[in-house]
Amino acid sequence: MELIADILLAAGALGAGFYCLVLSRRLKRFNDLEKGVGGAVAVLSSQVDDLNKSLVAARKMSDGSSQALEQLTGRAESVAHKLELMMASMHDIAPQQEAQAQPEATEENDALAEAYEADAQAEVTEDVVEPEPQEEAKPAGLMFVRHNRNQNRVA
Repeated sequence: MELIADILLAAGALGAGFYCLVLSRRLKRFNDLEKGVGGAVAVLSSQVDDLNKSLVAARKMSDGSSQALEQLTGRAESVAHKLELMMASMHDIAPQQEAQAQPEATEENDALAEAYEADAQAEVTEDVVEPEPQEEAKPAGLMFVRHNRNQNRVA
């Protein structure tokens, strides 16, 4: 019986040794830097370093862009303020220019306006009779257009 126990004990020891050998080889392949998890960890750590560098570069670029944008916004606000002031000053100038552009009423202009109105009323009261053409003295600077209503044309 002792002999059987010694054989079983030796077989158990050999089985445990073989199991340890298999586990050792698997552990070496698992920790291999090129093909195993060790390689994956090494690749991931290098990618983390690259991402940190690109994050720092992106942060620097965004800081520079935000500063440039703030400067441009400030310039745009100042230009908008200047444009508002210009528009306000144009509203003040426009009525003055209109007043200067209108001719001042003089006695000569009043007399010509009255003659034109009298001429227009005379044409309305006339029948279909065609009036004789008359040479009119045209004042310098002002030009009146007489409309003959009977013939629907500008004389």
